[in-house]
Amino acid sequence: MAIKQGLLALLSRGPRYGYQLRAEFEASTGATWPLNIGQVYTTLSRLERDGLVTPGEQDEQGRVVYTITEAGLTEMARWFSTPVAQSDRPRDELVIKLAMAVAAGADVRPVIQAQRVATMRTLQELTRAKRANAESPAQRLVIDSMIFQAEAEQRWLDHCEAVLTASIQTQERHR
Repeated sequence: MAIKQGLLALLSRGPRYGYQLRAEFEASTGATWPLNIGQVYTTLSRLERDGLVTPGEQDEQGRVVYTITEAGLTEMARWFSTPVAQSDRPRDELVIKLAMAVAAGADVRPVIQAQRVATMRTLQELTRAKRANAESPAQRLVIDSMIFQAEAEQRWLDHCEAVLTASIQTQERHR
């Protein structure tokens, strides 16, 4: 997710200043994606430059409140209506690691086992986090997504192990 569009979504609910946006962004994502406040203000500057937000006057505490523009609302609606392509997601380091281990002729089983243990630990932590953050639908959706990803990773690791075992057995039969 682009921070730019996330901030626009939060601003669509009303004017906000940078620290409010940071806190609401982190609360909405269950604090799974922490933002640096400098990142928030840099993004707000770009949004202002692009005509997607307008800054207001400074309040008595020196905070500038930002308001979304019509162009910002249009950009947010475009983002919501555009599916996220698989190619837009970052590369999966685990997939690359296992592929390179196989290509290097390494014993991949310990790699798979170490990842399986780490993923199970993550799954347990996410389950605890879900219980602790059940009140917010936004947080729950984020945590549920992470749980489903961890479960899918466990299934994929099982599949990798099965494919590699079958490959080894096939190679041994052909010797």
